Amino acid sequence: MRQSQDSFVYRYRVRVGVPLLAAICTGVVVLAACSGGSIAGSQTAAAAKPLTCDDSMKTAFKPDANTTVTLVKAFKKGDDINLNGKASGVTAANDECLVKLNVGPGNPGPAGAPSTSAGIGVEVWLPSTANWNGRIHVLGGGGFAGYPQISSLTDVGGIMALGVSGTAADVAGVEGAVSAITDTGHISFNPISSVLDGSFLMNPDGSINTTLATDFTSRSIHQMAVQTKALATAYYSAPAKYSYWDGCSTGGRQGLEEAQSFPDDFDGILAGDAAANMSRFQTAQLFPQVVMQQDLGGVVLTPAQVNLVSSSAVSACDTTLTGQHDGFISDAASCNYDPTQDKSVLCTSSGGTNTTSACVTTVQARAVNKIWYGMTTDGSVPAPQQATGFAEQLQPNQLWFGYPRGAQLTAGGTGLAVADSANGVPMPIPFATQQVALELQKPSLASPFFQNATGNGTANGWMSLSYASLASAFAQGVALNTVFGNINTDSTDLSGFKAHNGKLITFHGMADPLIPPQGSISYFANVANGMGGVAATQNFYRLFLIPGMGHCAGVSVNGITGVSPPADPPQLALNQLYAQLKNWVENGVAPDKIPLQSQDATITRPICMYPSKLTYRGGPVGAASSFTCS
Repeated sequence: MRQSQDSFVYRYRVRVGVPLLAAICTGVVVLAACSGGSIAGSQTAAAAKPLTCDDSMKTAFKPDANTTVTLVKAFKKGDDINLNGKASGVTAANDECLVKLNVGPGNPGPAGAPSTSAGIGVEVWLPSTANWNGRIHVLGGGGFAGYPQISSLTDVGGIMALGVSGTAADVAGVEGAVSAITDTGHISFNPISSVLDGSFLMNPDGSINTTLATDFTSRSIHQMAVQTKALATAYYSAPAKYSYWDGCSTGGRQGLEEAQSFPDDFDGILAGDAAANMSRFQTAQLFPQVVMQQDLGGVVLTPAQVNLVSSSAVSACDTTLTGQHDGFISDAASCNYDPTQDKSVLCTSSGGTNTTSACVTTVQARAVNKIWYGMTTDGSVPAPQQATGFAEQLQPNQLWFGYPRGAQLTAGGTGLAVADSANGVPMPIPFATQQVALELQKPSLASPFFQNATGNGTANGWMSLSYASLASAFAQGVALNTVFGNINTDSTDLSGFKAHNGKLITFHGMADPLIPPQGSISYFANVANGMGGVAATQNFYRLFLIPGMGHCAGVSVNGITGVSPPADPPQLALNQLYAQLKNWVENGVAPDKIPLQSQDATITRPICMYPSKLTYRGGPVGAASSFTCS
């Protein structure tokens, strides 16, 4: 399997050597007749019979006509967590119960077609009664989701690297909360590309699969919430005290969907690097490749060229906070670095002084400026001194935001946007070509592994797209939003979630090379504009921007050595965010700044609640006490 740079989006992987708890499930009362909405008051006691962690649960737990228990497995302390006799290398540190559900009706169709679905797969992990902390803590997915292990009867999904705060088995075992994950109603893992692709959204005749689109965008995550609550109530003979959503990328979009459409499902939502405005940003992800086709004659920038220009941008803009070089940019909005004016990166043929193979011509430097600025209707870009593209709202002629200066833009590094690491062959983000193929209902525009209709993406048809045709696809995607199940998830009405007394924390890596952070900034601003202003919105919804962090995981280094941003390691940072969310929900302590420490312990800095900015007030640049949020 090809190693991907984005473990949250591109692939499934089994984690080895992570201790897990497991549970023996005994002594609970079956509850049934769960409605499709809130659990409270929606269940009535059926047969008062203990629910045990064995096959009897298949008949004992039947909350509604569409939901079926497909597998139950008890893992004892020391067991290897697998269903097929093949050791996964992940052993249970305690007792835990795995329950797999199928929620119909699914979508009939030709056997083997990605658009054919047996229903929504949900995998629930239950800690032992003695270890349950009274919480539900479910995890979001990545990319187009569709992890086949979740509905499989011979494989386990809950030991994959899916969640912000660990795997589902980790959450249930180590944390002691009930956890769950869902395949969102389809299986879309492509063994050729090692990518969770969007083929399921297209019927074999080329039309859009509206049923599975709705299951993917909204119905699956709501059903996961409903069924997990019902199962927990039945299993422990008591409802959960608190319920939390925890996800990044697609999981972040799913969290926003819950807050917008199902505000009573969760008390707290942690939504990172959210893939909201999905048709917009995924179409715009193809813009860098179209720039190189249109402006550079199809000759893509090399990783060395992109790293040179990106590292030069960092060097030009990483001193604005402390006066010293940090190796990462803290204030992207103030960075207007322009490689077309930097002789140290320009080739001598363009009037520069750089004689290495990594030098760029003026035309190539302008192409990078376009990638940073973002997708425009005609491929034009203003001078960075006039507009960088990094703003709270879209700028004139800007269809969507570009990648921030400082993001790792090479496919061979931690980023995904520009060039193949081996030989400079065009390598678009697969989601981008698939999105455009879906929007124009022309599968041949996608990459070759898009396999669900006549005229599959065997010819890389996206390479023929002009600026105008890409803009048309963008407009078509927005127009088809309801057909895609409201995939853009951009409603700013969070009044229901506020009335539920829910708390929402969103965060975004400021060096995200996949989903530009400006989308999260813009969404927060738009919510605040419609809900009484920033201060009123922050009573229930807060945004944190994390310098140096890439997409959900990893840090952006652009070839720079010795860099350790406060978001490194990201797992530690994100666990702190989840802890802050719990404290806000359960104790009423709202976070306004979150101190994060780098992996090498050289830097501890507060992450400020947006729109506050970090200000250096003197002292050691590695000490949190040297900074304030204002």
